[in-house]
Amino acid sequence: MTIALGYDESPGARAALPVAIDIARRFGERLVIVYGTAPPGSLGEEARSHEAALRQAGNEAAGHALAEARAAGVDAVVELVSERPAPALLDAAERHDARLIVVGTWGESPMRGAILGSTPHKLLHLSTRPVLCVPALE
Repeated sequence: MTIALGYDESPGARAALPVAIDIARRFGERLVIVYGTAPPGSLGEEARSHEAALRQAGNEAAGHALAEARAAGVDAVVELVSERPAPALLDAAERHDARLIVVGTWGESPMRGAILGSTPHKLLHLSTRPVLCVPALE
């Protein structure tokens, strides 16, 4: 089994990273660092350009998280998934039989998340696996 972490270097994700690393280390689980690369609502060449930019940003962001996990002695891998963040995490969690999905929260009120559909809010309502939401300290 694994721990799936949604990571994008946002304040929430930075707060969630050490929590996910600690859980993975304590339970001897692999950490799967997930970054969704699908751009919002674009088609054609523009979408391909946006996704390429998101893949590049994802490689960099997830690479930082991967380095921290490995420095802590945790077996970790990165997955860039060609989906929006919530579906990317759900897909990766299913494929890796994740014990838990860890995601950070920051800067959104519960009402805004419910109306606009924040990633943590979507995960809490769509996941069949436990979801741990870690608030940003900033």
